[in-house]
Amino acid sequence: MNHRSLGKTGMQVAPLVIGGNVFGWTVDEQRSFELLDRAAAAGLNTIDTADSYSSWVPGNVGGESETILGKWFKRSGRRDATVLITKAVSTTATEYRFTRPLLQSKDIR
Repeated sequence: MNHRSLGKTGMQVAPLVIGGNVFGWTVDEQRSFELLDRAAAAGLNTIDTADSYSSWVPGNVGGESETILGKWFKRSGRRDATVLITKAVSTTATEYRFTRPLLQSKDIR
């Protein structure tokens, strides 16, 4: 797969990004690992996620996607070969918005 430069960062990314919003929601951990393994084998190296993904699902609190990704990185050893995109406290569900502390710019610097 032909990768492209990401602005002036020096990073090379695939022209397609894997959307992590399904991990821990409509796709369980085992299937998520299978999809991530196949995507990596095909040359995809960029994953989009957010800590609020699946917070709208009854029984979930948010962060399920990132938890699965963390486990996959540990198992696969691909963290250094992957560009991870996150929203750093995105708020989607009303319950989530009011039950999690707000993140401030000092927390992500």
